[in-house]
Amino acid sequence: MTDFVVYGIPGSPYMRSALMGLEEKSTAYRLAVLGRDIGAARSEEHLQRHPFGRIPILEHGEFRLYETQAILRYLDATLPGTALQPKDARAIARMSQIAGIVDWYVFPYISVGITAERFMAQRIWNRPPSEANIVQALPKARLCLQELERLQGSAEFLAGDSLSLADLLVAPQLQFFRGTPEAQELMQGTPLDDWLKRMHARPSMQATELERLQQAA
Repeated sequence: MTDFVVYGIPGSPYMRSALMGLEEKSTAYRLAVLGRDIGAARSEEHLQRHPFGRIPILEHGEFRLYETQAILRYLDATLPGTALQPKDARAIARMSQIAGIVDWYVFPYISVGITAERFMAQRIWNRPPSEANIVQALPKARLCLQELERLQGSAEFLAGDSLSLADLLVAPQLQFFRGTPEAQELMQGTPLDDWLKRMHARPSMQATELERLQQAA
């Protein structure tokens, strides 16, 4: 039995980021699926693991950790293999800046404001997508994409010439978003879309596709 256990729900972009970190490190893990939707994260059992009722959670033996950035940094510090964080001070700062952009802007304005409305509103909130919410989120979503593209510049990856936590955090969020009509308008033909296609070809993203996680569960 593996020492690494990840608690979460297939379809969560944050859980996928954590799993991608393990995949990039070629490390075995066990996926402990809480349920079919985010309501499972509100159970008393889960709140003992995460008092804020969020996902994912990593268990490594007796050590338990939540918050995706912390999980990915822990995996990089603990596991051998290719480093997931750069050495250069400015590249580290850029990676951390992009990680903050994901948490504060990409997730609320793109993943919640648009993607969840398009794909999850009916199932989770028992209502049709709110076009008003989507319209309200669009300006900030557009700004997020423009800024990620600006920060990447001509580099192969978001924070430089090698894969970093920035790529692992952004890719799952934008991969889900890419299926929306809004993404077709905002991303199609852009350098950021080309980057996402390259990321999607990586084994770590292939191994953490929603269908594969559901089958594994």
